[in-house]
Amino acid sequence: MTKSANAPVRHATMRERNLAVVLEHIARHQPVTRARLAELTGFTKTTVSNLVGLLEGAGLVRGGAPVHEGERGRPGVGVSVRGDGAAGLGLEVNVDYLAACVLDLGKRVRYRHVLSTDHRGREPGAVLAALSALAAEAVSAVAAQGLAVAGAAVALPGLLDREEGVVRHAPNLGWTDVPVTGAPGLDLALPTEYDNEANLAALGELWFGGGAGLGDFVHVSGEIGIGAGIVVDGRVFRGAHGFAGELGHLVADPAGPPCSCGGRGCLEQVAGQEAILRAAGLPVAGPGTAPDDPVRTLAGRLDAGDPAARDAVDRAGRALGGALASVVNLIDPDTVVLGGVFSPLAAWIRPPIEAVLAGGSGSLRRGAPPVEVSGLAEGAAVLGAAGLVIERVIADPALLL
Repeated sequence: MTKSANAPVRHATMRERNLAVVLEHIARHQPVTRARLAELTGFTKTTVSNLVGLLEGAGLVRGGAPVHEGERGRPGVGVSVRGDGAAGLGLEVNVDYLAACVLDLGKRVRYRHVLSTDHRGREPGAVLAALSALAAEAVSAVAAQGLAVAGAAVALPGLLDREEGVVRHAPNLGWTDVPVTGAPGLDLALPTEYDNEANLAALGELWFGGGAGLGDFVHVSGEIGIGAGIVVDGRVFRGAHGFAGELGHLVADPAGPPCSCGGRGCLEQVAGQEAILRAAGLPVAGPGTAPDDPVRTLAGRLDAGDPAARDAVDRAGRALGGALASVVNLIDPDTVVLGGVFSPLAAWIRPPIEAVLAGGSGSLRRGAPPVEVSGLAEGAAVLGAAGLVIERVIADPALLL
């Protein structure tokens, strides 16, 4: 049976929606008086006071210092989000590390930890069990700060079927059809959702990096693999099946080396982290080893003018620029953002990218989009994951009442 479009809205449902509206405005305009909230929401002052009371009772907001919102009249009491009212846990699985981050409701980082270890060749269950242990450490650490974690979001590499909770294909991990929802070894004991790491890195950039000033943008996540998160009108574009943004598997050289995805000459075989290191003559960590910081070593050689390092990064930049020229012509973004390992390499890799864009998409558009550098680097995805939980709480605070 389907509901009529004219069916009345239940009182409880209306209250839940109104709570979300009020909390969103508090988060956006804090500290803000109840009178100002009434103006912003269109609710009566009595309704606003009742809703704020419910949010205060749930520990999500608090009253603060007097706020002057006009030239005349007595100041009102400002209402702000209570940072310790709830927290969001972000987790990330990548080829050579696990990461955890906890944000409070005020979007301040209260915990962050990265565990470096190579996961190629490891059983998925072992990797997910290690992630569960890391999550438990994070929850315990913030509990000591008086924070209760409301939920978790997990960033995963590769093609993720979000509806089924299955990693369909993560070539660099060697995972195919690996279930993550309810998987053995992964026990977070929290409401949990899963997303592609490039998508969450783009959301991290939107919420904690360049933000709305970037317009519609493509965030390039450079790791061992290469992914792209596409943000349009403040939302991630996922494609028909949720697999959009696999930039690393665009063909850069049809005669190039075979790729773990089954193709040949993919972009990440030229511009991925390990491809650049090999071309620069630097060692690459093998499966089962905990790598040092090879990108820092590479940056040191680039800074010293090492010819092999500079040639490797220049070649990677030109290949990445060629792939991005096609992306720019296809989706017409305002900005391209370099994240992940491309951030610390930006001084050397951005010029060839910009040169190729200027000669490719730039000639068609009468100007290529600017190429910006993320200040979040490799922490964008786990930050975006934690931020996603906080956004969910703000959008539906009734879950915590």
